[in-house]
Amino acid sequence: MLPTTPFPPSLAQCTTVACAGLLSIGAYLFYRKYQAEKGIKPISVNYHFTRLCNKECEFCFHTEKSSYVAPEDEMKRGLRLLRDAGMRKINFAGGEPFLYLKTLSMLCRFCKEELGLESVSIITNGTKVTKKWMEENGRWIDVLGVSCDSFDEKTNIAIGRGTGKNVEQLFNIRDWCRELGIKFKLNTVVCTYNWKENMADTIQKLDPFRWKVFQVLYVEGENDAKEEDVRLNKRKRNAKKLLITNEQFESFCKKHRHLGSFVPEPNSLMASSYLILDEYLCFLDKGTGDEKQSRSILDVGVQEALEEVHWDQEAFSQRGGMYEWTKGVAGNEGGCCGMADNQLEW
Repeated sequence: MLPTTPFPPSLAQCTTVACAGLLSIGAYLFYRKYQAEKGIKPISVNYHFTRLCNKECEFCFHTEKSSYVAPEDEMKRGLRLLRDAGMRKINFAGGEPFLYLKTLSMLCRFCKEELGLESVSIITNGTKVTKKWMEENGRWIDVLGVSCDSFDEKTNIAIGRGTGKNVEQLFNIRDWCRELGIKFKLNTVVCTYNWKENMADTIQKLDPFRWKVFQVLYVEGENDAKEEDVRLNKRKRNAKKLLITNEQFESFCKKHRHLGSFVPEPNSLMASSYLILDEYLCFLDKGTGDEKQSRSILDVGVQEALEEVHWDQEAFSQRGGMYEWTKGVAGNEGGCCGMADNQLEW
């Protein structure tokens, strides 16, 4: 009678099982590597590390809903995560970033020296920029952008950023940038107050390497305040009365399209084409409908946070999101005397 006890597996059978197991593990690791490599690369990120501002622009879409500023170690950890995920350019914004001079200096130096980013950029209203700070920190800055919505003081007052010395300060900052080799950029938001204005002559004199012209954007949850929201300090801005038609925006563009630095951005290109990181290191989706917020990249990582918002990479490409953004590198972005390439390849 044959024994009922099963025979032990042969060496060949053991080898086959082991090989199959190794192949499965190898396939899994390859798949994970493939998934990581094909993940979204946050090439250019706008980090709004503060919401505080010393101006009250009615159309502001990143309003003063909190006074929080992350600790230095969390900022650095978040920026390192972004760099490791593929970030090449960082833009520090607010609020007004120059209200935190030491923090801004630390961030610029860290991103340039320790992270080795291609480009460190700042966007400011210009009122707190000084020659001393620029001379001390200019080595870590590639691009300095200044918001400028009008050269008429009455218009600036109506918008909420009047100072009486806007134009004078713009020329000062332009000169400091030239002395330090920093690319000087201007940002203009076109709204009901300024769409008829012709800014061409002064823009030519300022000669920025890039002039971004935005159609005023209405963002639910940010600049859609009602009287009760203002009273309860939930939201402070209401941009509805500043909205313009596409035809009005095009009218402004026609007056300035001949300038080589001119880069227009209608609402169709702006919505969801920017990667915006808020003060809590969460991504924000300011596209159509209510503003959406991801979980913090410190908690879930960059890729998982990116999957929780919509970043329109095609629109990013169409608006010329990639350009020669490192100082000392000559590109065909022109100045007012050159011709800007507003449709750079992605």
